[in-house]
Amino acid sequence: MAEEKEKLRIDKYLWSIRIFKTRSLATEACKAGRVKLKGQNIKPSYPVKVGETYAIQKGAERRVIKVVGLLERRVDAKTAVQFYEDHTPLEETYAYKSVFLQPVLQRDRGAGRPTKRDRRDIEGLQNEWWESLEDD
Repeated sequence: MAEEKEKLRIDKYLWSIRIFKTRSLATEACKAGRVKLKGQNIKPSYPVKVGETYAIQKGAERRVIKVVGLLERRVDAKTAVQFYEDHTPLEETYAYKSVFLQPVLQRDRGAGRPTKRDRRDIEGLQNEWWESLEDD
C-alpha cells in the first residue's frame, strides 16, 4: 500500500481501482460533477484521503465508495477491491435497476392498433419475462 503522506489525485485513484476504464474518463467525470464528496463536486486534482466517502455516477449506475487505502498504479480487479469499500445501497446497484429496465415491445410502423389477440400475446410475453426473473 502507498503511504498516506503521498498525494494522490482522485481521477488517478478512480482509474487505479478500476471504477473508470481510462484516466481521462475519470477526469471528465470529475469535471462534469459526477464525482462528489459530501454532496459537493470535486475537481480531478482533489487529493484523496483514507476514510473519505465518494459518490460516483457512471451512466445509470451510482456507486458510493469509501477509501481504505491509496493505490498509485492500476492493478488487477481482485487486488483493486482491497483498496475501497463499496457502500452502495442495493437500490442503486445496476443489477437492481436492470430488473426495471424491461425490454420495450415495438410494433411495425403502419400496423395499426393491436387487436385483442395481439394484446394477449404481448401480455403473455411480458408475464413470461417477469416469471423468468422470479426463477433466478
